[in-house]
Amino acid sequence: MKKFTVIGLGNFGFHAAKALFEDGNEVIAIDTDRVKVQAIDPYATEAIVLNAIDKDALQSLGLDEMDAVIVSTGTRISVSVMICLYLHELKVKRILVKALDKDHEKILLRVGATEIIHPERDMAIRISRSLSQSNMLDFIPISAEFNLVQIEPPSVFVDRSLKDLNLRAAYSVNIIAVKKTSPETFVLVPPANYVIRNSDILVILGKSDDIKKLEVLL
Repeated sequence: MKKFTVIGLGNFGFHAAKALFEDGNEVIAIDTDRVKVQAIDPYATEAIVLNAIDKDALQSLGLDEMDAVIVSTGTRISVSVMICLYLHELKVKRILVKALDKDHEKILLRVGATEIIHPERDMAIRISRSLSQSNMLDFIPISAEFNLVQIEPPSVFVDRSLKDLNLRAAYSVNIIAVKKTSPETFVLVPPANYVIRNSDILVILGKSDDIKKLEVLL
């Protein structure tokens, strides 16, 4: 069981805390709004009404023992910056903070954030990319440089082995898994002699620019 704290229980924070709790983790959920705290209470190990810009109050929670702390405090930039700074000073191992824009992201990284969350932007990109490419079923930005995509195989892939396609040499991307729909199975790290079928779904990891080159086949 892992331990997480979610600070800020707006739409994103609420669903993040709920999902972590439902996955069997220990979750502390924090907000200044008592109504929001009461709403998350059934989906948290502990739900606390607390002002997270009170460093002493944060310190009393033992957050340095958490596997990660998520900060999602709305549109008040100064609040998220102060909380992030305090978490860094309290030696929290992993600090994920929701940023409003690029400038906000730069500040958060300077004061100790280990990961930046852009939920609206990332979801917009995922939806737009999957809509614009009919064969692309999902698009997940892993980092500024790497993406993970799920695609239906282009016709030129069908009935050919991974060794024959040699996508790593041709496009600098890797097929890390295959979802087989008939029968429904999941092949993790398929072998070089795996032959792609028309009904397969390919899970591909690669740099953003390299995946764009692959998209011309879709």
